[in-house]
Amino acid sequence: MKRLLLDLNIVLDIVLDRAEAASAARLWAALERGKGRGYIPAHGVTTIFYLVSRAQGSAFARRATDGILRTFAVASVDEKVLRRALSLGWPDFEDAVCASAAESCGCDVIVTRDPKGFVESPVRIVDCPAALAWLTGA
Repeated sequence: MKRLLLDLNIVLDIVLDRAEAASAARLWAALERGKGRGYIPAHGVTTIFYLVSRAQGSAFARRATDGILRTFAVASVDEKVLRRALSLGWPDFEDAVCASAAESCGCDVIVTRDPKGFVESPVRIVDCPAALAWLTGA
């Protein structure tokens, strides 16, 4: 089964119904239909909850987090993942942690709107339309 780690910006696009949400929502739906296995990094769950709570309130954030956890597997972020992220030497440590978590759990791709943050990633980087085409064969 194809395995994808979604960068936090993709999940937040959907949950906060941002302008970029349409292709991300189609990807989420494909993952719900079993076209692949979606992952989010463990540290991202708390970050998403915090940002959604600030934008929409804690009750909404709890419902959104529950939906995320029902849809996506959680990619572990442990000492090994954090040390690997440090070894990447990237300026954005959060992106390095995402890449390291994706690598550690065997993801095929990382889906993001910020490919510049993942230069020399150990896991291939794609945007939502490319990820959806890859999953569905379209």
